[in-house]
Amino acid sequence: MPQVTELKSHPLVSHNLAILRSKDTDSQQFRRVAQRLSTLVLVAATESLKTVDRVVETPLIQTSEKVFSEEIWLVPVLRAGLAMVDVGLDLLPDAHVGFVGLFRDEETLLPQYYYKNLPDFTRHASSCFLLDPMLATGGSAVAAINLLKDHGAVDIRLLCLISAPEGLKEVFAKHPDVAIFTASIDEQLNEVGYIVPGLGDAGDRYFGS
Repeated sequence: MPQVTELKSHPLVSHNLAILRSKDTDSQQFRRVAQRLSTLVLVAATESLKTVDRVVETPLIQTSEKVFSEEIWLVPVLRAGLAMVDVGLDLLPDAHVGFVGLFRDEETLLPQYYYKNLPDFTRHASSCFLLDPMLATGGSAVAAINLLKDHGAVDIRLLCLISAPEGLKEVFAKHPDVAIFTASIDEQLNEVGYIVPGLGDAGDRYFGS
């Protein structure tokens, strides 16, 4: 059943979204705030990961804690998804990183592959976090999810900062089993496929290019 988790109702998320959206926010501050929001989205996405009990010895007694039971893969959609990788590795230092390279044809708005580096996910039980700050038309997300499933991925979670209703609809139409975690669901796409109100081009603003 389609599942989307929007975090905008949290004051800390909304406060940082205000900074991220502003046209006056420079690249340095944009990077800091994007990483802060990515942390909040990542924490939300880890809440339902499978765990097992592990016995640990403290300086005083023996106790048990829950630890992740499956491999975790962070898969950024290049290039904007790279903005979320360092945060993911800070929170999940044992995670693995794969890559999917896509670009959007500005005339057709259709995604085009140019790079991939992914494992055979059937070899180990894995959870895949697909990282892409902007979910606009949903075309790139669907293409990336198709690729992950072709490599055997089953538990796929799409993590975004900003999402458009059109993108959510497209992903759920093609992949209703994928859970989506996003800081905000915005109003709509404009006539050239940009999210409104959005924040502009996340990759350009993050990398200052």
